[in-house]
Amino acid sequence: MLKYNLGDVMNKEFILLLQEIDIDINSNQLKQFEKYFELLVLWNEKINLTAITDKREVYIKHFYDSLCLVKGIKFSNQTLLDVGSGAGFPSIPLKIIFPELKITVIDSLNKRITFLKDLIDNLGIDIELIHGRVEEYKRKNSFDIVTARAVANLRMLAELCVPFVKKEGVFISLKGPKYEDELKTCTNAFKILKVSISEINKYKIDNNQRVIIILKKNEKTGKTYPRQFSKIKSKPL
Repeated sequence: MLKYNLGDVMNKEFILLLQEIDIDINSNQLKQFEKYFELLVLWNEKINLTAITDKREVYIKHFYDSLCLVKGIKFSNQTLLDVGSGAGFPSIPLKIIFPELKITVIDSLNKRITFLKDLIDNLGIDIELIHGRVEEYKRKNSFDIVTARAVANLRMLAELCVPFVKKEGVFISLKGPKYEDELKTCTNAFKILKVSISEINKYKIDNNQRVIIILKKNEKTGKTYPRQFSKIKSKPL
């Protein structure tokens, strides 16, 4: 059984929450999350990474929320592309718990990539970091899993992310309570991109509705998509 400081209330709550989703965490992984929190707060004073800096909120609303992807996916040694990862969510928490994952992170802001480089060096984990726009990325139809925790509309996110999923792979989007309104606008996009809804998992964090939408890729994406972001924004599928 994991031994931890009984005085560390946050560790206790975090461990119990993870046990509820069948994740066992060891002492080294707890130390990695502690270091993650410390660096996140430190770097947040230099660049805008997150509006959330309270320790409990970071652990629950960022770390735990990222790991709730296990509600729909069994992680092992898959390839995973995290689009617009920002401060590293959900990819870094997933890598800490599932070190066998082969993760690539792409983000358009170099300052965030610099933060992530410092973070993975301090955590001792191996992740490929790419500074660039995802619509210009070349590795289409390549990843078992693509994730996005961005605030962009699902209709736009689908075109940006689905082309990089291999056939029979999945695109996972983390959304809030208005996900149904977004889904209503996606019928044509899903048809063009050749994906279908595999699963929708709903859960709550501090009484706030969270949703994991899993789309299965049924056919390879051709050369047309994704288009340039200006076209995606002005004329969404």
